[in-house]
Amino acid sequence: MDGYLYARAGRRDAATDLLRKMEDASNGFVSAYNVAMVHAGLDEPAKVFEWLEKAFVDRSGGITWLKVDPRLKRLREDPRLKDLMRRVGLPTS
Repeated sequence: MDGYLYARAGRRDAATDLLRKMEDASNGFVSAYNVAMVHAGLDEPAKVFEWLEKAFVDRSGGITWLKVDPRLKRLREDPRLKDLMRRVGLPTS
């Protein structure tokens, strides 16, 4: 089970433990996009966008899923997501 699912299932402690491990290993071994998704599950929008920006800079493969990733559904109307989608080259409408 991934950190996003732990968080959404109410297993916040398990999600934050996994998140700490992921952030510690984020120097190229863990995708910044995946870290952002755990923050999405924990409903931490500021952290989501902090890690999405890192994913953008790192050219993380997951960044191409911004428009359709269901884990980002609650952030679809956030102007920061629309701006990031625009910078990635994805349609915003």
